[in-house]
Amino acid sequence: MEALFFWVFAIGMLLAGASVILNRNPVASALSLVVTMCFMAALFALLNAFFLAAIQILVYAGAVMVLFLFIIMLLDVKAEAKTRMRWISLVLGLVLAIFFSYELSLVLRDGVPMGAVPLAKLPPPPSDIATIGRLLFTKYLLPFEVVGVLLLVATIGVVLLSKRDNKPEAK
Repeated sequence: MEALFFWVFAIGMLLAGASVILNRNPVASALSLVVTMCFMAALFALLNAFFLAAIQILVYAGAVMVLFLFIIMLLDVKAEAKTRMRWISLVLGLVLAIFFSYELSLVLRDGVPMGAVPLAKLPPPPSDIATIGRLLFTKYLLPFEVVGVLLLVATIGVVLLSKRDNKPEAK
């Protein structure tokens, strides 16, 4: 039964991810990204990583997506909808899709790439919140702080982009 749920959630996540890319409407694309994150949280729950599943829903599907929708609503969506897809974008996208499909076929054919660590040698992931918090504020403090500064800079950028120039235009 667990394998059935895995395939349902994995295929749903792939379809929602494709919808993120294929949607021309930014709001529909952002909502498809929320669905993708919910499917990812379901996959975390299948792995018995309930804390990660809850964080995925609360932080990413909740707070970050509200911020994305806020930014989308501040920007001029009508002007973006009128832009046409350029041929160079289409060609480069197809080249990348073919390259990644080729890489995926190699991984599926050969299994784990050379030099990868076998799963038996990996330490078990932390299972309780106290251990995760201890690791986050000791071993992974620098990446945690870098992400915090990055989010601060992004927030300041959103505020600056959303400010409207109230000065009348010179004729």
